[in-house]
Amino acid sequence: MKTTLIIPDPVFRDLKQQATKRGTTMSELAAELLRKGLSERPKPARLPPLPSFSTGRPLVDIANREALFDLLDREHDEELYRQARKKG
Repeated sequence: MKTTLIIPDPVFRDLKQQATKRGTTMSELAAELLRKGLSERPKPARLPPLPSFSTGRPLVDIANREALFDLLDREHDEELYRQARKKG
């Protein structure tokens, strides 16, 4: 396919020079470089480390289902009691 591209002068000179060195046409070299560039997957950005902090001793063993439910029920009941005291 024939098309028109605007290529900055320094890039054009480099392309022409590389094509001459390789003994190929600028069109063939440009197509090769475009294929390579389009097929490369960008490297994933390295994520910053997650913050860490100490929250102290655990209040309950989350592997113990009954203990976890008891704690959640107790916290829920305490919150309801606080709300009732505020109203009354």
